[in-house]
Amino acid sequence: MDALKGMAAAGIAAVTTVTFIHPIDLLKTRLQVSGDAGGRNYQKLGITGSVRIIVKEEGMFSFWNGIPAAWAREASYTSLRIGLYDPIKRAMGVTPDSMFIMKFAAGSLAGALGSIVGNPFDVLKTRMMTAEGSAGGNTMRHVAREMYGSTGIKGFYRGMQANVMRAMVLNGTKMGCSDEIKQFLMTDMGMQKGLLLEFIGAFGAGFFMTCTVAPFDMVRTKLMNQPPNAKLYSGFLDCAAKVVKQGGPQALWAGFIPIWSRFAPTTCLQLILFAQIKPLLGIN
Repeated sequence: MDALKGMAAAGIAAVTTVTFIHPIDLLKTRLQVSGDAGGRNYQKLGITGSVRIIVKEEGMFSFWNGIPAAWAREASYTSLRIGLYDPIKRAMGVTPDSMFIMKFAAGSLAGALGSIVGNPFDVLKTRMMTAEGSAGGNTMRHVAREMYGSTGIKGFYRGMQANVMRAMVLNGTKMGCSDEIKQFLMTDMGMQKGLLLEFIGAFGAGFFMTCTVAPFDMVRTKLMNQPPNAKLYSGFLDCAAKVVKQGGPQALWAGFIPIWSRFAPTTCLQLILFAQIKPLLGIN
């Protein structure tokens, strides 16, 4: 029962958070798929130029393109990867004094389970966010029907390999680093439990997440955004190799600032809201 309550608390926190963070996610995604399939090169425009051109051509509300899919994704993927972390830790016998690798493993397992469930919504969200102009306003139902007609059910699991790997690295880093930072602050610095402790732990985890997850995020986004009638990449390794060949190793970290700008507040809001919602649902 606690596991279900934990997932409910995580889902509420995640859906609330993504509503505010979605514009940063859209900008990050546009930068990552920049130039693919003849699309606009947002990387050349830069962050400021990209924001300006999107507002001018598509309107301010276009920054929330794909928000229904994002809500569905958070309600499935994030509710599982955060909500199952504590139950998995208990099942593995992980304690606050356990090595970091054990906390990372528990977070990775929760992330993998969540990504498998949430992958279809992740694909829909990516497709909706990268559609420019009036096409960006397509409903989730319309995009889903269009995808199913052109690729079948397998289209909803495009980029699954990269998505699972990304989720494992992301959640392992996020939950493991957050736990480690909070444990250090409480044990060595004498800090008490509360909002400040949750904020510092989440903010620190957000930076480390960006460093470890950015390459997986780049590859996953490109694989999910492939046109239905074309196959630009044969898989994770092929996509990563082509990205490096075209732009050098640093290209795997393209959009680093938007990713960090998304991860830091997202992690802070999610974990703080999660910590506040748990007692309301009777979870210690």
